[in-house]
Amino acid sequence: MGYRNLQECIADLEQRRELVRIDVETDPYLEVGAIQRRVYRAGGPALLFTRVKGSGFPLLGNLFGTMARTTYIFRDTLDGIRRLVELKINPASLLKHPLDFAGAPRAALHLLPRTVNRGPILAHRATIDRLPQLTSWPRDGGPFVTLPQVYSESPSRPGFRHSNLGMYRVQLAGNRYRLNEEVGIHYQIHRGIGVQHAEAIARGVPFRVNIFVGGPPALTVAAVMPLPEGLPELSFAGLLGGRRLEMVAPPGQLPMPAEADFCISGVIDPTKTLPEGPFGDHLGYYSLAHDFPVLRVEQVYHRPGAIWPFTTVGRPPQEDTTFGAFIHELTGALIPEVLPGVKAVHAVDAAGVHPLLLAIGSERYVPYEAGRQPRELLTIANAILGNGQLSLAKYLLICPHEDNPPDIHDIAAFFRHILERVDWRRDLHFQTRTTIDTLDYSGSGLNQGSKVVIAAAGDKRRDLPAELPAGLRLPDGFTAPRLCLPGVLAVQGPACSGSFTAPDPDLERFSAFYGSDDPLNRLPLVVIVDDSDFVARTLDNFLWVVFTRSDPAADIYGIGAASRCKHWGCEGSLVIDARRKPHHAPPLEDDPAVERRVDALAAPGGPLHGII
Repeated sequence: MGYRNLQECIADLEQRRELVRIDVETDPYLEVGAIQRRVYRAGGPALLFTRVKGSGFPLLGNLFGTMARTTYIFRDTLDGIRRLVELKINPASLLKHPLDFAGAPRAALHLLPRTVNRGPILAHRATIDRLPQLTSWPRDGGPFVTLPQVYSESPSRPGFRHSNLGMYRVQLAGNRYRLNEEVGIHYQIHRGIGVQHAEAIARGVPFRVNIFVGGPPALTVAAVMPLPEGLPELSFAGLLGGRRLEMVAPPGQLPMPAEADFCISGVIDPTKTLPEGPFGDHLGYYSLAHDFPVLRVEQVYHRPGAIWPFTTVGRPPQEDTTFGAFIHELTGALIPEVLPGVKAVHAVDAAGVHPLLLAIGSERYVPYEAGRQPRELLTIANAILGNGQLSLAKYLLICPHEDNPPDIHDIAAFFRHILERVDWRRDLHFQTRTTIDTLDYSGSGLNQGSKVVIAAAGDKRRDLPAELPAGLRLPDGFTAPRLCLPGVLAVQGPACSGSFTAPDPDLERFSAFYGSDDPLNRLPLVVIVDDSDFVARTLDNFLWVVFTRSDPAADIYGIGAASRCKHWGCEGSLVIDARRKPHHAPPLEDDPAVERRVDALAAPGGPLHGII
């Protein structure tokens, strides 16, 4: 049986020495976040900060900091969930006719929340300024809730069956928010809450929202799960938590988990938006200040002994990397059911998740063809880019399973497989004015950018050089060629000073410098960067820089490029401009003074000694 609340989980982890108490006073402004990041990188324990400056509530960090600890927390329910996935039960049918699934695992009995008349969450009231004012990065616009569970219901079909629970950013103070009266709700495009918000505006009715913090650990995971349509997140929280979720609803308000630690209850103002942010985000940069909806706060509830769980969001890997791995473990088997023809999809964490997708599909359209080429792959690629959050990808690299590709999680081997087969004249397919991740500033504006599908199929076309070609030449201003992967060259270019609206003259000059017979063309991919040593140092550096600092339509060039029948391609090397651009957001950087304080905590006799 799973944990009823967060306190049970903490007690269990502490008994197993998977949790450490930090009993010295720590500052929620920068210091606590820096500690959590360092402990996560060290594969360390969960952290309970018992003396939080400016707040009477303890902070819990790094709860999901390792895959081993995450699977331990849900050890009692994982087998049942896997069996349900294997059965491929239709969630809507299961909710409507549970007796029809009598042979399904007992886990299915936990799908339906239970309404109760009272619960610990209603015991106490607070104000926003009494909550931990957690600020993770120096340029953040204020304190944020970093593990919120934002609950809303369909205005036309109220009730949990048509509810949404999502992890949307919540700013508690700063900017122009009226303290204790307003908080900011930042939800990205393609999120379930947006559909319900639009429905409330169209109907002219109040849009009520509850923000849960803490409670059973299953609630936190449920808030980030990409669930099939018809399965509410509250139902999945019951499945994962191993018990029916108990919900309590004060008169005139939405329900809230009886065992939650906190609940901020209110109504989203139908006419008002305010600047929210900046905020250090999962691409490794700040998402800048933009207008987002405002929640008028009505009540702040908390349970006795309430604990405030948090995480830090930044350049991967971070704690949310574990979320992604755990989600894949639970739902990976369903991908072929949702997307026929797809064998595997990998959203690459090191590239910020949404910027880069790798996929393996099928190529069955012309089985009698002498040489396989992308046909069905393009249909499958369109399906992937039309599905949920996968639609936010900028780069999709796809190949058929008939070509026996390597494991999709072996990123270097997958790149090698693609680059050995790709034909840049044929295999690039752009969407030039479309939506990308709200947090990605490489495009032409907020939510705006482009995509490219690189679909490679057939026999191997080339051998990839594992060293720099003899006779390699570079134009003036381009220096320090470094091999990142076989066939992938990083070149340090002049600082970018151009605008998004016109081709960059330095990149055009670089591409025009080479003829079709130049040795450079032995390298199918060339990336122009600000620091080639940094980019070539690790695979993660290459993935992060290239795919977070480029927009396909604006930043892809090529040797011998030409357009034929509106299709763009190139005869020689593909060139990606992955330099920092004037319109990009600034990258996240640690505060040196704060890092020195963390170092002191790790000295002999300190609470982090032997951990980091």
